[in-house]
Amino acid sequence: MNHTVAALSLRDFKSLITETTCAIIDSRPVTLFTQGFIPASVSIGLEGRFAEWAGNLLPLAEPVAIVAQDGSEEETAAQLRRVGFSNIRGYLDGGFEAWKASGEPVDMIINVDADELAMDIPFDDRLVVIDVRRETEFGDGHVAEAINIPLSDLVDPASMGNIEEDQNLYIHCATGYRSVIAASLFKRQGIHNLRNVTGGFESIKQQEKIEIIKENRVLN
Repeated sequence: MNHTVAALSLRDFKSLITETTCAIIDSRPVTLFTQGFIPASVSIGLEGRFAEWAGNLLPLAEPVAIVAQDGSEEETAAQLRRVGFSNIRGYLDGGFEAWKASGEPVDMIINVDADELAMDIPFDDRLVVIDVRRETEFGDGHVAEAINIPLSDLVDPASMGNIEEDQNLYIHCATGYRSVIAASLFKRQGIHNLRNVTGGFESIKQQEKIEIIKENRVLN
């Protein structure tokens, strides 16, 4: 069986994502994704648990269009097939750079360091920290007043239902991989007033000015 994934011209790719209910999966490293991506793309970088998160967060039967780093298109498609994606339409020939070079609209995610978060917390009364780690990770230590929405829960858009338009969201995970996935899912739902905390909780807990609390009940 020939599993070669189709290369789609910019024109064909645009037609696919505008005329079809189609998931755009961007498998580039998350550091590249935050700098610029096709609007409504979902970031799931190949450098992490790519296949697992793709299978958990997106419908397996939904048509898929791939945006990948040059040379990793086949690997992206192979991993998606491995977890049950059966409707991979192809990848954008030339990748994100081809899209950007043609003048198409581009979205991005603002990255902030943990020290910036520490400086912003006392002065922004609309600041909300969204922690997308698992409940057990959250219980073992988290930013005071943070809201825990585990990444796996974001498969349901209703999990974002309590977010208010005038809130300034600072999203983090443990080290920075899951938070970019989460930020891309928020943006796909039209929630754009957000920042990704690079380095995640590992960096946040080094900040003396950020209050960290534990909830032992979650651990039991």
